[in-house]
Amino acid sequence: MTPRTLGWPGIALSLALGWCTHGAAIEGRDDASAFETIVAQRAEMPIVRTLNGVVEAVNEATVSAQTSGRVGEILYDVDDVVTAGSVIVRLRGKEQRADLDRAEAALDEAIARDAEARSRYERISGMYERQVVPKATLEEALAARDSARAQVAAARAAVERAREGVSYTEVRAPYGGVVTKRFVTVGETVSPGAPLMSGVSLDDLRVVVDLPQSLADAVRARQSAWIEVDGQHVAAQSVTVFPVAEPLSNTFQARVLLPKGTNAVRPGMFVKVAFATGSAAQLLVPATAVIERGELIGVYVVDSHGTPHLRQVKLGHRLPDTRVEILAGVDEGELLIREPAAVLTQLRAATRPDG
Repeated sequence: MTPRTLGWPGIALSLALGWCTHGAAIEGRDDASAFETIVAQRAEMPIVRTLNGVVEAVNEATVSAQTSGRVGEILYDVDDVVTAGSVIVRLRGKEQRADLDRAEAALDEAIARDAEARSRYERISGMYERQVVPKATLEEALAARDSARAQVAAARAAVERAREGVSYTEVRAPYGGVVTKRFVTVGETVSPGAPLMSGVSLDDLRVVVDLPQSLADAVRARQSAWIEVDGQHVAAQSVTVFPVAEPLSNTFQARVLLPKGTNAVRPGMFVKVAFATGSAAQLLVPATAVIERGELIGVYVVDSHGTPHLRQVKLGHRLPDTRVEILAGVDEGELLIREPAAVLTQLRAATRPDG
């Protein structure tokens, strides 16, 4: 690799690109000791294969009616944020409340009969001990007492069912998220199973990718991936590769789980997913050492005399740890300015008339 140094002709180019006197000021310095420098070195980096993926929510569901009734109130609509357990739809539910009233009345009656049957059994039991009544009378009172007790238990169960039926008239969100679709309007009559509202949780997201079968084993073994969105890298929390291939496409589906609170993406978006499939020694430098101005990408290389020179480079992959691969323009062992952009800012302030 033969580096190409931009001397004073390069300075003219930087001036044309808006670097103005800052590039000239750095190249004109004979002393690079004021600049923090780093040595360009090779290091093991992952061999990356980038594929397209689709973002989807881990928790996505459609809430359906569990009882019949007329829609009385809709508290949320599309794009509204809902907290877990919030009431999202209310049914009028007069029939359900009437069922509850009947069940509670039947329970009161069963409790009264139970109390009467227990009192009679205790009275008959005392009389039997005094040999006033025959054993058949005692057994009849015992059977009546046990029957009344069972009726109370059945009445309590009926009340619980009726209360559950009433609770079904208030449809609640199973988890926090955002409403994506509404299927009903106020006044509409619904029956059990009718869809009411759909929503997704934006807290837990994943990206679904179709992996070529040649990459499936490597991705499964390394479990390393990240997404590229808005110029940033978001490392995957985990990578799951399905054990069987799709018969038509001969691809393996991979699910890349994103960290909680990844706000840069939304379900349905297309994103780039980088998978590590191996490793190789590559020339890596901090991303802060690279200056990008339009189509010109360069670094400042310090020569043997301590003078910085602007040099055009060709970049490769950008890693999640803020390092970038240099494909051409710099040799291993050369000295680079770590943060030329910061140096340029300082020089600008120093060269101002009022500085």
